[in-house]
Amino acid sequence: MFRRQFLAAAVAASFAATFTMPAMATQYLKTDLLIVGGGLSGLAAAQSAVDQGVKPIVLEKEAAIGGGGNFPEGSLGVGTRYQKEHGIKTTVDQVLTAALQYHHYRADPHVLRVLIEESGKTIDWVMDKGAEMRGIRTMYPPEESLMTWHLFKGGAAGIIQRFAKEIRAKGGKILTETPAKKLLTENGKVVGVEAVDAEGEKVIIHAKKVILATGGFESNKEMLAQYVNDSSALGMFEPVWYRGPVTDGKNGDGRTGDGIRMAQMVGAGVKGMHAIAGNAPYLPDLPPINQFIGDDYLKQGRCALAQPWLWVDQHGNRFFNESRGSVFVDVYNAMTTAGGVMYNIFDQAKFDQMVNKGALLPFNAIVHAGVPLKELPKTWEVGMQRGWAFKADTIEDLAAQIGVPAENLKASMEKVNKFAKAGKDPEFGRNPEHLATFDMKKGPYYALKGIRAFFLTLGGVTVNPKFEALNPQGDVIANLYVTGQDIGGLYDSSYDLRCEGSASSFAMTSGRVAADNAIKAIKAKK
Repeated sequence: MFRRQFLAAAVAASFAATFTMPAMATQYLKTDLLIVGGGLSGLAAAQSAVDQGVKPIVLEKEAAIGGGGNFPEGSLGVGTRYQKEHGIKTTVDQVLTAALQYHHYRADPHVLRVLIEESGKTIDWVMDKGAEMRGIRTMYPPEESLMTWHLFKGGAAGIIQRFAKEIRAKGGKILTETPAKKLLTENGKVVGVEAVDAEGEKVIIHAKKVILATGGFESNKEMLAQYVNDSSALGMFEPVWYRGPVTDGKNGDGRTGDGIRMAQMVGAGVKGMHAIAGNAPYLPDLPPINQFIGDDYLKQGRCALAQPWLWVDQHGNRFFNESRGSVFVDVYNAMTTAGGVMYNIFDQAKFDQMVNKGALLPFNAIVHAGVPLKELPKTWEVGMQRGWAFKADTIEDLAAQIGVPAENLKASMEKVNKFAKAGKDPEFGRNPEHLATFDMKKGPYYALKGIRAFFLTLGGVTVNPKFEALNPQGDVIANLYVTGQDIGGLYDSSYDLRCEGSASSFAMTSGRVAADNAIKAIKAKK
């Protein structure tokens, strides 16, 4: 027995000698400027830094750069060269006033002013770096629009790639698969970051200034449940779906609130954590982002869903002015009031009109009005299988399929017929040219189900106009800057579509300006 124990111990010792895991090494790096997050805001900060001869380090937790910054079609700009060339005279004061009124003055006017004042310079800056413009678009009627939404050829994804290429060429470092874990502090000042690389090794980076640009907390279910009540409020028939990029086959990405939580750990205050950038209506088809960048039958289905026919809630009653179907924030807010779900009802004549003549309302800059929706038959084929497209020979059968009282649906259709014949909608004010009668006697009848989605969280760390992080008492947390969707206090309850393109604009502008301020402080040895 003793001999067997001795042999077992010898074998175990030999195995340990052969297969001992090496101790995890710790890397130590040093830089003037450290940027946490390789999205639109973080790369704008890094680009601004290399423009001034500073060689920053950028930490990106994902394998690819850009994150949600790859998806914007364009950005807000005020006073741009493009606007001046096309006779658009929108002013900073106009846009600031519109934003503050939209948010009931529950937004930081000083930070907003900087973001709006500097937005034109940001647009001109990216144009100077090779971005090309494909025009200014709007979701609003001409008399309501501020004409600020500058659309880029190739979208913001092209800007991301241009930034990354120049950052690397000028000596900046972008470390992917290297998530930051916590801020390092000494004597109450931020002095760097502790991160982990792709191999699981600890990386300690000492920096004179740190910029947090991690994109908010869209993919953090716990933080969403804690702060955002739109989804879980009583009376909601459907939750809010996340219209985000797909990562590793999942609907979501690396925006899990890392920057906000790290800032809170060193004493930062937060504001507006309840607010999200709602976007509706969307088909309840996973992942929702495919209606934005996927197959035409999904894009056209999303476009058809927002057309000004007849929108009813779960009870079969109208709840909104359907002529504003392309103003996705208004739709989101109205649907939230109505229980989080809607159905767009139309008959064969309206279906044929969309297929042969096109939509009356555009879907962003993705599906334009007047372009025939030739893929709509496939939309129905797929949607009926997946449970969000419906077709019936009678109104009663359609009501049963979508789960609304038949008498309410029929009454809503008859009411619209009455308005169409009178040429006026006294209930919600739908445009006269959008009023069309239903054939009440002959089917088929169609319906599409719509749910709410969101694409950004809008709350985060409190900052001053230099984008320095503040504690709840309003004191600066030394050496720490916060940008993009990690900033709080810019929105009241929802995204501001009056200032079209603001989220991506604020991301780039806050990154650029924060880097400028950080570098000035470094040079001044502050």
